[in-house]
Amino acid sequence: MLGDTIGGLTVGVLHIPQGMAFALLTSVAPIFGLYTSFFPVVLYMFFGTGRHVSTGTFAVVSLMTGSVVEQLVPTPLEMNSSSPEAAEFEAQRIGVASAVALLSGIIMLCMFGLQLGFLSTYLSEPIVKAFTSAAAFHVTVSQLQSMLGLRLPRHTGTFSLFKTLASVMENLSHTNSAELLISLFCLAVLVPVKEINMRYKQHLRTPIPVEILTVIIATCVAYASSLDSTYDIEIVGHIPAGFPRPQMPKLSTFPDIAGDTVAITFVGYAVSVSLAMIYADKHGYSIQPNQELLAHGISNTVSSFFTCFPSSATLATTNILESAGGYTQLSGLFTSVVVLIVLLLIGPLFFYLPKAVLACINVTSLRQMFLQFQDLPDLWRISKIDFMVWVVTWLSVVVLNVDLGLAIGVVFSMMTVICRTQRAGCSVLGRASNTEIYRPVENHNKCCEIPGVKILTYNGPIYYGNRSFFRGEMSRLLGLTPEKIRSWEKARKALEKREREATVSTVERGIANTSFSSENEFFKSEKSKSDVEAVLIDCCSVTFVDVAGARLFTQICTECQKVGVHVYLANCNESVLKILTSSGLMTYMNPQHIFVTVHDAVMYIQQQREKSAENTTTVWV
Repeated sequence: MLGDTIGGLTVGVLHIPQGMAFALLTSVAPIFGLYTSFFPVVLYMFFGTGRHVSTGTFAVVSLMTGSVVEQLVPTPLEMNSSSPEAAEFEAQRIGVASAVALLSGIIMLCMFGLQLGFLSTYLSEPIVKAFTSAAAFHVTVSQLQSMLGLRLPRHTGTFSLFKTLASVMENLSHTNSAELLISLFCLAVLVPVKEINMRYKQHLRTPIPVEILTVIIATCVAYASSLDSTYDIEIVGHIPAGFPRPQMPKLSTFPDIAGDTVAITFVGYAVSVSLAMIYADKHGYSIQPNQELLAHGISNTVSSFFTCFPSSATLATTNILESAGGYTQLSGLFTSVVVLIVLLLIGPLFFYLPKAVLACINVTSLRQMFLQFQDLPDLWRISKIDFMVWVVTWLSVVVLNVDLGLAIGVVFSMMTVICRTQRAGCSVLGRASNTEIYRPVENHNKCCEIPGVKILTYNGPIYYGNRSFFRGEMSRLLGLTPEKIRSWEKARKALEKREREATVSTVERGIANTSFSSENEFFKSEKSKSDVEAVLIDCCSVTFVDVAGARLFTQICTECQKVGVHVYLANCNESVLKILTSSGLMTYMNPQHIFVTVHDAVMYIQQQREKSAENTTTVWV
């Protein structure tokens, strides 16, 4: 209880400046950031399963929502903040943002109904980290104009980061010196203190609340010095006290926001579930991904009627909550109490807060996202494919756009999986001396092939996408070229014909009839080129087989029979064996040639060869 109290109060104090700051990213008034820091927190406390998860405003989700708002309700270059037109303008903007929250909540509830919580797994760890790191650059660049005091329109769409940078560079001469000094002072305070909080978090009972202290000091200085009228700095303005009146989001925008909202939903849910799983594993409990869908779906749906924009779990506050001793969802109660006090009593006192301060808070809150570059050397050492996924996702998000870059990252990641299944390795297995262990001979020099038996293993599924590769590997390892198959089949047919004519060797006039033996020797000479009498396919790594793969098995079995080679299977799982059986493979293959283990199959093959050798006799008349 004490840990939840301290952790909840600490996070509540942090929610106040961050909520107002992230509202700027969403292109709405700061008060709506405070609402989003209250309602979703209360709702998640009742429905969520993550004990250490802190929900509320999140920089990446706010940035993506702000892009949608700017597309539908662009910022006018000149507008009096106290005019009736400004109030109508803000109402339109929060109407769009709350519509995004409502649609996001509905999508999550539908996913919960269909039990689609597993879909978050398609956003792998390299994708999420690269995406959030690249989005941090978008957030930083978007805040430059507020930190410099420039009144510029916000760019959206592809190449928006570079368009914003170009616009800022063109207007550097119009920088407001007072806002630039405020920004430099805030950064000089926020960055070192945040570094102290991070480095000495084990020794600090609670982090130093530098954000709220900066907000209070900056508000007092701006009020005492009349900075807004003297130096024309941009301030937060009126913050109404009390609860917002319930109102319907702008439903007419659903067709325009549907595509962007799907991306926002997946990002918010993936980040939330990833954070919940990280801390659940750390503290030894489990979460339910589908229940998390319900929790965030209800949070976004209900809060959208109270002029809130989309919410999710947040990186910084979740880390602080766990460090401060929070252990259950009850910490959300104390967090919401702090925000509630601000909403009811203290909010109007932030009238003179400079927006440059909030922009600095936004930028410095991204520290963890920028530090994710430190993972790249380890990622390169562990998996170069995951490294490429990280780099492609990061470049796509930075160069193109947040939504499009995320889509490219997901598609590229899935393509790497498909390519890996298409090019799974096919190996020849050998047996370790005096053991039942079989390993690839190219990697284990103490494993030797069984004479006359070719043991093959394929490390992946066999389906329409890789059947040609699998067929090529099998043909290469067995030497089953069309020319050799025709040659062997011709020799076999000649032998069968001779067998029908003379099934018993005879001796005439003291001289053996060698016509049959010559045919037999010809067939043996053809087979000696490969010296393979049996093929054993180890299916332990074949996770599934589709219809095309099953037909390929039948084709390989038929071709092997043409050259007098028997086919055996081992380690087939139930689903693979069911599909192979249903496809008619048993018509071309003896059911007794399917074994539980490779060693059982090898012992059977060797016994059959010994019996065959004993039964091969010549009858004299």
